[in-house]
Amino acid sequence: MRWYGSDLGWPGRLALVVASAASLAAPAGGLRAQEPALKQVFEKAFLVGAALNEQQIFERDERASALVKQHFSSITPENILKWEVVHPRPDSFDFRAADRYVEFGERNGMFIVGHTLVWHSQTPGWVFQDSAGQPLGREALLERMRNHIHTVVGRFRGRIGGWDVVNEALEEDGSLRKSRWLELIGEDYLVKAFEYAREADPEAELYYNDYSLENSPKRAGAIALVRKLQAAGAKVTAIGLQGHDRMEWPTVAQQDSTIQQLADLGIKVMITELDIDVLPRPAGPRGQAMAPAVRDSIDPYTAGLPENVQQALAERYAELFRVFLKHQDAVTRVTFWGVTDAQSWLNYWPVPARTNHPLLFDRAGLPKPAFAAVIRTGREAVRP
Repeated sequence: MRWYGSDLGWPGRLALVVASAASLAAPAGGLRAQEPALKQVFEKAFLVGAALNEQQIFERDERASALVKQHFSSITPENILKWEVVHPRPDSFDFRAADRYVEFGERNGMFIVGHTLVWHSQTPGWVFQDSAGQPLGREALLERMRNHIHTVVGRFRGRIGGWDVVNEALEEDGSLRKSRWLELIGEDYLVKAFEYAREADPEAELYYNDYSLENSPKRAGAIALVRKLQAAGAKVTAIGLQGHDRMEWPTVAQQDSTIQQLADLGIKVMITELDIDVLPRPAGPRGQAMAPAVRDSIDPYTAGLPENVQQALAERYAELFRVFLKHQDAVTRVTFWGVTDAQSWLNYWPVPARTNHPLLFDRAGLPKPAFAAVIRTGREAVRP
């Protein structure tokens, strides 16, 4: 996406209080050895990842960077490998942040993901135009795509383990999104993107990534798309379920059936951008001006998450992880879209300047009840 259990009881709450107090006493950014590491609890099931911003990549956010090193076995970049950042102008690439990102992952023994090569968003307008500002023809745009993929993937050949090759190519009804890629090249732009990525790094895993595939029409479209790619000889290692979830969606049954149906295609499944939006969704159009009372009603947790909502979020994460673990033969990675609540994109979308609480670590980098619930779920269900 753009720039994503039961009541613990008093013993569990006491353990969290003790852990929080100990971490507050530790130096800023220091590791909390008393916390179980997510990557160790789920080591025999799947990789556990986080999406990193530039502050974490360059380790200027010491607290969040320490959490990444302690808890995560995989990393994904939020923005620094998107076209507008890494290839901002026709004649120049900017790999400064991307190089640092890959070095960070290598130093810490992590599986490194590249996100994303072909997308309708955060792609500069010049990509689709000639020098006179006119729309490119099919062959010219294919060559531009090939050059971009070969340059970016080729630079990190053998170092980045998997790539989101195409991102969000489907509409909600399962049809292909009416993007400039589709308009100027045709439906086979997806096949070509996978072909070019495989040429650039034959050993890298290659993924199709999208959101809301838990909804039946879009899931059917994704299944049809993967089958077409497979029939055309494209290497599709896995499909990414973004997992930008809400407290009530997807249901456990939707999550379960979606993973199973995608796994039946003979590919792996990854949860690639997991977070849980705890805030009410506004009723009007996005960006619409709101009266103060209306804004207050959709931003109710500015002073912190109430205990009952903390526990509901913990149970929600636990039930989702029970589904992921049920399918641990197919699910190879679960990546959170962010590290702490403070940096989550959900503080700014779909309404800017709200206080959301969608992740396992709060704004101070402390573990929430949801963290304890995920750890407990893993310990109960990971196969020996």
